[in-house]
Amino acid sequence: MPAQLYHPSLIHCRRLFLYDYEININIGVHDYEKTAEQRVILNIDLYIPLEINTPKHDLLEEVVDYDFIREAIRKRVSAGHIHLQETLCDDLARALLLNSKVSAVLIRSEKPDVHPDCFSVGTEVFQIKGGF
Repeated sequence: MPAQLYHPSLIHCRRLFLYDYEININIGVHDYEKTAEQRVILNIDLYIPLEINTPKHDLLEEVVDYDFIREAIRKRVSAGHIHLQETLCDDLARALLLNSKVSAVLIRSEKPDVHPDCFSVGTEVFQIKGGF
């Protein structure tokens, strides 16, 4: 379980997640990476206070719809080439934290096809909305 779950400000949050979301995007700093798409796997956790994400009537409007995570990814990757996985994670974190209900995000990006001697290379970022 991620250590972030134990952060005191997240005790009363629900974790909404999108795991193993696989996309092919233009990412990388090397010349050969700029001419073809690469496979990237994203794992994203959102932390949302229970008082604003607990349904009383079993309605979608009472919770955060996870489809907006996929839309944020689509918007960012359609904006053009990304050099670094760190940039991708940071940009996605900023976009997801714009949702007023989201208190924190954990984003992990992996490139599984970079080196034959390991499963993947990647980066992870955890951000808590200011003042939370």
